[in-house]
Amino acid sequence: MNDRFSMTRRNALFAAAGAAAAPALGAALASQAQAKAPMLGASQPEVYRFKLGDFEITTIRDGAIQLDGPHPIFGNNQAPEDVQAYAQENFLPPDKMEISFTPVMVNTGNELVMFDSGNGAGRRPNAGKLASMLGAAGYSADQVDTVVLTHFHPDHIGGLMEEGNSLFPNARYVIPEAEYAFWTSPDRMGTKAEGVAKLTEANVVPHAEKATFIKDGADVATGITAVGTPGHTPGHTAYLIESGGKPFLLWGDVTNHYVISLQKPDWHVVFDTDKDMAAQTRKKVLDMVSTDRIPATGYHMPFPAVGYVEKSGDGYRWIPASYQLNL
Repeated sequence: MNDRFSMTRRNALFAAAGAAAAPALGAALASQAQAKAPMLGASQPEVYRFKLGDFEITTIRDGAIQLDGPHPIFGNNQAPEDVQAYAQENFLPPDKMEISFTPVMVNTGNELVMFDSGNGAGRRPNAGKLASMLGAAGYSADQVDTVVLTHFHPDHIGGLMEEGNSLFPNARYVIPEAEYAFWTSPDRMGTKAEGVAKLTEANVVPHAEKATFIKDGADVATGITAVGTPGHTPGHTAYLIESGGKPFLLWGDVTNHYVISLQKPDWHVVFDTDKDMAAQTRKKVLDMVSTDRIPATGYHMPFPAVGYVEKSGDGYRWIPASYQLNL
């Protein structure tokens, strides 16, 4: 009955619209031959900037990849059909998904701080665009004073080097101590983690002499504090940014999907090193952000990757920022 009613209502709406448009149809058809504008292709915003107290925060779209999913990447411990049905309930395709990447820059007035470096050349042309996007963001790579890493997965450290040279030649580096110890350990060789360990050797280790190695609670720069968030990787670290009494959380990969990771925080993610710990960390961080109503950015949230979190039943909901941070 509901489907039949819906179809009837839709047909009536279309019929009314068609009747209203009929007088203009002939003129529109006549003008079509004279208006063959070329298709331009899809377009998305790639830079977003806002004020936080005395700071300026800029998010940059490093690109995105399309792949099969969300299962088994998300809901790794659930039945495929349940994950697919949940995606459809939330207006998402059941068997295709997009993962986007969003590095963040913070200008404190004294330092220009770069959080993570994107994918680098390994995923071009669809991702790894940070180096080429810096100009559009209003900066140059040699202006970056500090590079801060959340963790060492390839989409976060892949852009540290460009053609064998450091992308940020004048920067100091801030690196989570536990993360560095894990990925530089010889124990990674001969395991599934070997690929990331080799990328760490190539892209992170060359910067070790210019690095400060930090633990949970360390001050990264004035107004920026490290927050230990293990699980996704052993040393994964988020960062609390505060200026003028206004807090903002950069949570990196605490969540990897704006629907499933928030609404179903207990569902496992294939990328998480310790899946149970990652779920505990997700719930802890999301509870803090939602309770304290702190705006946040997540590396894989839909661009511009800035928003709020709302408690919803046993999970949470991502609320994209609109004009709140413009005021």
